Amino acid sequence: MRSLIFNLAYYTVSAVYAVICAVLALLPGRKILMHGIRSYARVTVLLMRWICGIRVEVRGTPPKNQAVILAAKHQSWGDGLVMMAKCGNVNFICGDHMLNYPLIGWVLKRCGAIVVSNQGGPEAMASLRDGVTRAQGEGSPRPILIYPEGHLTPVGTGMRYRSGAWQLSSQLDRHVVPVATNLGQCWPQQKWTKFSGTAVIEFLEPMAPSADRNTFLAELETRVETRSRALEAEFATPDTESGSDRAKTTKTSATMHTRLV
Repeated sequence: MRSLIFNLAYYTVSAVYAVICAVLALLPGRKILMHGIRSYARVTVLLMRWICGIRVEVRGTPPKNQAVILAAKHQSWGDGLVMMAKCGNVNFICGDHMLNYPLIGWVLKRCGAIVVSNQGGPEAMASLRDGVTRAQGEGSPRPILIYPEGHLTPVGTGMRYRSGAWQLSSQLDRHVVPVATNLGQCWPQQKWTKFSGTAVIEFLEPMAPSADRNTFLAELETRVETRSRALEAEFATPDTESGSDRAKTTKTSATMHTRLV
């Protein structure tokens, strides 16, 4: 029942904020628009807490207003919203499927988002290069959020890390901050059902730019995937202090929390 209430509230709030942000996008600059987007993200995180019992815990230091690349694990539709809520003024890379949502394309363009083809290839590379050029011309630094896998993945699994994070890091001469999470155990991919519990977003030690693409990507993947598996295992451990009951089911190599809400 709580999942139903949350989804109704979430999609209602999303529709309202889509209109609000589309109007804010008419204003010069993007400062006010970004405030509107962050407000939407924060409201969503509050709905997660109040309705579904999903508490978001941040570990490490979110790099607010820093010129870094955030290379994050992507296992939930809520990932980007949580990152926006916790990291402030963030630029982000997203797939061109987002342009299919009413008003979203206009808002993405006005906030400076880098939209790339989900199919990869030359078009995606060209979009990324254009985003690099625009990022270099921005007056004030802000983190750029990218999901190296390029797609949502089920809890306990991963995909080959694409070269986008390395390219951004090397061309912009920015450090990469790996980000691990287990949010997918509370909000699995794009699923309707949500699960209560504490979802962790963990900012790991930054990685310096490197000329060696393969070594860099292998290290990034190892850091993010290893720590995400550890967070998933931590989430699945029964909370003996609170006495809450947590059933366990196996999802590939990870254990998922299955207290339905």
